[in-house]
Amino acid sequence: MKTYEYVSHHPEATLALAMKLARYVQPKDVITLEGDLGAGKTTFTKGLAKGLGIDRNVNSPTFTIIKHYEGRLPLYHMDVYRLDESEEDLGFDEYFFGDGVTVVEWAHLIEPYLPSERLHITIHHADGENRIIRFSPIGERYKQLCKEIFSDESVSH
Repeated sequence: MKTYEYVSHHPEATLALAMKLARYVQPKDVITLEGDLGAGKTTFTKGLAKGLGIDRNVNSPTFTIIKHYEGRLPLYHMDVYRLDESEEDLGFDEYFFGDGVTVVEWAHLIEPYLPSERLHITIHHADGENRIIRFSPIGERYKQLCKEIFSDESVSH
């Protein structure tokens, strides 16, 4: 599987990359986010929300599990960290196959519920404020999405 890598030198660059992604997302798109604690998963989601025209403050839904925001498309932001070893189905299909874009932080914890096609993004600490953001498209829709995003000269990889 081809991956696309971006080095973010500051949080504003992470926001800008996610805002660029927001231009290309469509209903039913699923984005899974993995990475170190404090690496920028929620910052990335904030950029996506801003790119979707969402004015509300976006923060991690750690204790509520799912937050819903309205913009150009609805954004469903999930943090499933606290669902580890839970057998509870929270109606994920309603979000994954609904009319919005779903972002799932700590997605590996609900792997059996995830759609077979999705955009998997990992964010890891590098040196200083730098972050390595790796896009791994799973499925043709997401391969094309990554080609469009990373073909732009404003995104170095």
